[in-house]
Formats: sequence, C-alpha cells, structure tokens
Amino acid sequence: MAHQISAKIKLVNELLIQKYGIPSRAKKPPEILDLLIATILSQNTNDKNSYKAFKNLKDKYPTWQTVAKLDASTIENIIRVAGLGKQKSKAIKSLLNTLIKERNELSLDYIKKFDNEKALNELTKFDGIGIKTASCVLLFSLRKNVCPVDTHVHRTTNRIGIVKTTTPNKTFEIINKNIPHGIAHQFHTNLIRLGREICKPAKPSCSICPLLDICNYKKKYFDKTNLYQENKFLLLDSIK
Repeated sequence: MAHQISAKIKLVNELLIQKYGIPSRAKKPPEILDLLIATILSQNTNDKNSYKAFKNLKDKYPTWQTVAKLDASTIENIIRVAGLGKQKSKAIKSLLNTLIKERNELSLDYIKKFDNEKALNELTKFDGIGIKTASCVLLFSLRKNVCPVDTHVHRTTNRIGIVKTTTPNKTFEIINKNIPHGIAHQFHTNLIRLGREICKPAKPSCSICPLLDICNYKKKYFDKTNLYQENKFLLLDSIK
C-alpha cells in the first residue's frame, strides 16, 4: 500500500510538472520567524492579501523587537487586510512574547538542529500554530522534504485518490510517510495551483485537468464554459 501511494505521488508530481513546470524558489530561504508570521497571516485568506498584511507590518516596523512592544490592537489594525485580525494579532503577539520570555531572543534558529518531528512539536507548542503552519516553516524556510496540507492539497489528493481521509492532518500524515525524496516543494506548490485554477471546490474544470486520466473523483464536471484563470502567486515563496 505504501509503495502504491508513493508511486501515485510520483506520477502526479510528474504530470503537474508537465503542466506547470518546476516551481521557482528564492535562492536564500527566508528567516524562520518571518516565514512563520507570514504563514499565520495567510490563514483563511488569499496569498495576495496576506502578503499585503506582511508587507504593511514589515514596512512600518522593520524589526520584530519593535512589533513585540506593540499592543495587539495596533497589530490588528496594520494586518487588517488579511482578515481575522483579532485572532492573528493575538497569535503574533503571543509568539513574540513567548520567545522573549522563554529564550530571551526573537529567533527560531534553534530549531534548525531538530529533526522534522521535533521541529513540528516545538512549533505547534505556540498558541495559534497548527501542523499546517508549522510544516510550512519546514518546507519553505528549513528546506525539508515536507509537504504541508492546506485545503487545496487535502481536497485534490482525496479526489485524485492518493489518500482517502477526512481531515488535513490525516492527509499530512499519510503523504509525508510516503513522499519520494526531494519533491515536496514541487508537489505542494503545483497542487495548490491545481486546486486554485482547475480542481476547485465547486465545478472543477475537469476537461482541462492534467490528471484527468488518473483521477478517481466520481463527480467530474465537464462544462467547458467554466473559465480557467491563472493564479500562481504564492506567498511563502515571496517572503524575503
């Protein structure tokens, strides 16, 4: 069974590369704390709005030391464009305060020496940080072969038939036990594009899907008037 999952992940990755190419990455990985806060801002919103919120915060307050001194309501106003301002400002404030209190520095570089499991456990100790957010740090900042699972990855991998799960966390567990070496960034990034552009929650554009011939989804939708729109901006590959 594990071999079958791994083989299907590999095949899906190859077909998506034929469609989208190999996604580009920044030459220098972003700082862990920058990436983590950007990922908090990305929760339940689109990448363009979360990027605006991150830029607003960094342009106004270039250091996290300065942000840590702000009250949560000030942070909330600055990041408002990302939505859920109260929840996200509270998570950011709590993260910064906890680092100051427990480590006396605003840095997460200490997790670089951890293995994947320990790094995930450490990051998810912080309020408001779940497995998806923590795994984004591992993939985008630490460059680990870890595939985060958001709503797009969860939906598409279930439809395709790589997994049969009811929660993103269970999907994450299965995929990351079986993902071939070195393809996590390609697989994750191209699946997000597939989920945004073609394999949408309602009325997917099945007629133009590069995975049509291997997809197990039983409710395929073939209305060709369902227009295709490119949506390739990815927040976490844009953080510098």
